[in-house]
Amino acid sequence: QVQLQESGPGLVKPSQTLSLTCTVSGVSITSNSLYWSCILQPPGKALEWMGAIASRGSTYYSPSLKSRTSISRDKSKNQFTLRMNSVTPEVTDEYYCTKELGLITTGQATDQKWGQGTQVTVSS
Repeated sequence: QVQLQESGPGLVKPSQTLSLTCTVSGVSITSNSLYWSCILQPPGKALEWMGAIASRGSTYYSPSLKSRTSISRDKSKNQFTLRMNSVTPEVTDEYYCTKELGLITTGQATDQKWGQGTQVTVSS
């Protein structure tokens, strides 16, 4: 059974880089055709796809976040990590890690699996 577990800092300062690590179990992150995404949900707002890393290592980003976001992976730990700088101060957002068969932005991704999410507050 595929499971994703997010781990984040809980609290970051506006000057710091937000780092969200997703640990995957039940499948290798290098398995063919799988994409691993990070999704943001601001309070009271719609879900926002931030970016993804493919099983072959290619990365994809939301145009609105591309300049300040990066996604990498550690195959030995079966983890992928999102880093984002210039975070908006005085907000608390929920972050999710997901798995898809296919890239979300194509509109044809299937077999999506979600982690439980983790909350991150940006505050000085």
